[in-house]
Amino acid sequence: MVAISIRLDERDKEALDKMCAEMGMSVATFFTIYAKRALRERRIPFEVNAPKESFYSAANLRALEESGQQLREGKTITKTIDELEALADA
Repeated sequence: MVAISIRLDERDKEALDKMCAEMGMSVATFFTIYAKRALRERRIPFEVNAPKESFYSAANLRALEESGQQLREGKTITKTIDELEALADA
């Protein structure tokens, strides 16, 4: 046996501990099951996808540039959170 160290966000670790406990297993058992399945199937045992449109897509970069131009030209409206909430309540 070999020990492997994995870094997780604290909240994710707590949620994973709870989920595994509800299933009657430890987090180590969870990762062992995951690794054995990945090795057996020779694939990641769930689908991994990239977003359909990248943040840096041509369309998004154009929109960001237009927003920047509006800021530079002073074509913006500034509201406080209280003013926005009042508008939402109206």
